[in-house]
Amino acid sequence: MSKLKLHWQILIALALAVLAGSLSGTEGAVFGLRFYAVYDFIGTLFLNALKMLIVPLIMAAIITGMGNIGASGALGRLGVKTLLYYATTSLFAILVGLFMVNLVQPGIVDGEPAKDLIGLQADSSELVEKVEGKGAGDIAAVFLRMVPPNIVSAAAEGQMLGLIFFSLLFGYFMANLTGRQGEVLQNFWQGVFEVMMKITDLVMKFAPLGVFGLVAKVIASTGLAAFAPLAMFFFTVLIALLIHFVVVMSLLLRFVGRVNPLRMYRAMAPALLTAFSTSSSSATLPLTLECVEKNAGVSNRTSSFVLPLGATVNMDGTALYECVAALFIAQAYGLELSFAMQFTIVVTALLTSIGVAGIPSASLVAISIILAAIGLPAEGIGLILAVDRVLDMCRTAVNVFSDSCGAVILARLEGEKDVLRA
Repeated sequence: MSKLKLHWQILIALALAVLAGSLSGTEGAVFGLRFYAVYDFIGTLFLNALKMLIVPLIMAAIITGMGNIGASGALGRLGVKTLLYYATTSLFAILVGLFMVNLVQPGIVDGEPAKDLIGLQADSSELVEKVEGKGAGDIAAVFLRMVPPNIVSAAAEGQMLGLIFFSLLFGYFMANLTGRQGEVLQNFWQGVFEVMMKITDLVMKFAPLGVFGLVAKVIASTGLAAFAPLAMFFFTVLIALLIHFVVVMSLLLRFVGRVNPLRMYRAMAPALLTAFSTSSSSATLPLTLECVEKNAGVSNRTSSFVLPLGATVNMDGTALYECVAALFIAQAYGLELSFAMQFTIVVTALLTSIGVAGIPSASLVAISIILAAIGLPAEGIGLILAVDRVLDMCRTAVNVFSDSCGAVILARLEGEKDVLRA
């Protein structure tokens, strides 16, 4: 197994996880030890190891990246290009989702709204309590957290926007220090970054085991039967994500980045499979950085600025999912949406995919905001709970791939010659 490339090891682990989870279920046990508990332990341990790296890695990556570009005057140019790329790809993703959900109309079954056929999930009331009262004000609150009163507390609570903002400021002013102080700080943070990447290498040796535990737990608890009533919705989202992942991103890589898309897919395979298993762009960030720098050949100068920012605010898959889910729920309730209403959904999905990234259950909260904008109750989210977990895994992989494509495209636009040459 050790001679196999990492992405093949993870693929084998995925296949074994589906088999093991299907056979054991949640009650299967040997000598009194439940397999489900073993899956949970292995998956949680791996996820904790990845999350352990996030704060020091994000700080070191951004500060060293800013140290490299802050004094050169290139920061403004790269920043504008990065934000423009993120806004553009998110908009493309939403439009793909809008097209697919209007074409397939998964919320209509045999000419009738699907609400009564599907039925709300039993635990939807708990979800309604969680998202009740969420609105546009929550987006403003998230942006307020960009300037945290206590950076240590923000890091402990996982408020990545605040951590990124502080790191950007620290790195920029560090780059403008002259003499011994600036050199010492630059060397210190570069050393921290290199150490964090070595720890990432160690953690990723156990990635196949971690992936096995995470996926086997999902399959054991949900099985495959939950997909039947929501098959049309599930496959509408899946096909829309696939179109964005394969067609839209390939076109951007080919015609904007001027690189071979197939090389990009090969370079990012380990990060994509890990993103699929963990359902977390932030937890996958250490491996994303490693793949983009080592496999794709992007400089640390570019990747350390673009990727941490993208893991927090660039959510193509999430934006697409929000749009499709909101329209599916509207169809299921029998609501006819005008062009103006659909335009409202597009704009709201674009803003919420960025704005609510720091809120727990971000996608579901964002969908509740969209539903409120078009006059539907939050309980409609209960229609999609059965398949949300698996679709979360899929859209996270799309999020991570969009981030990595952004690093490659922006590196090429910045004049880097060695990107995806091997």
